[in-house]
Amino acid sequence: MTLELRSCTYGYGLGRRTVLQDFSYALPPGLTVLLGPNGAGKSTLLRLAASVALPRRGTVTFDGIPSHRRAYRSAVAWMPQHITAMTGLTAREQVAYAGWLKGMPRRAAWDAAAAVLRQVGLAGLADSKVRRLSGGQQRRVGVASALVHDARVLLLDEPTAGMDPKQRRVFRDLLASISGDVRVLLSTHDVADLAEDSPHVTVLDGGRIIYTGDTHGFLAHAPADSAPGRLAEAAYTALSETGARL
Repeated sequence: MTLELRSCTYGYGLGRRTVLQDFSYALPPGLTVLLGPNGAGKSTLLRLAASVALPRRGTVTFDGIPSHRRAYRSAVAWMPQHITAMTGLTAREQVAYAGWLKGMPRRAAWDAAAAVLRQVGLAGLADSKVRRLSGGQQRRVGVASALVHDARVLLLDEPTAGMDPKQRRVFRDLLASISGDVRVLLSTHDVADLAEDSPHVTVLDGGRIIYTGDTHGFLAHAPADSAPGRLAEAAYTALSETGARL
């Protein structure tokens, strides 16, 4: 059971500038960090996977269900980079509202909101207004909103942008706690973000996958003289240079 893009092509604008061409990818279990520079195609990949956009050619499926089906959208959740704090709503109300929008009965959404807020460590702030929470806490509300309807895949677009080191650490721990049950694809352009905490890494450059596999294999691309604390950065640089020559 996995999310899979098969031979997908997609482009933007009147000229239909192609971003992904005959692109195939299968999301592995657990947490996968999607690395790549700005403009690499990461957001396009996430939009296709989230069924926010449909490919010109090719298919996107989860467990064989096409991405345009309601059952697909129930199984796959997308958290954009910017979380909007809905005016006047508490954390529990905002999460419950997200569940209701996904088709949950009102009472079920309300009960589930309390459960997922506990899961993301915000039970004590369930009755706090979202707009008064810190940026890191609002991101956790975003994760809870994505998980409230029992999503099996969570897509995250630059979720740690703007977080301080402590907030990033809390967020890493949160993802580690949920990725045993939910497949997570986290997009980032910051190679140091989560690469060494994730079991899987995919590197995208120019709309092409230049590496996908386990983190050990990713770090093995670092030159032998790389500083121990900068292996991920060195591996990414080496892969990017190789990819640019392909």
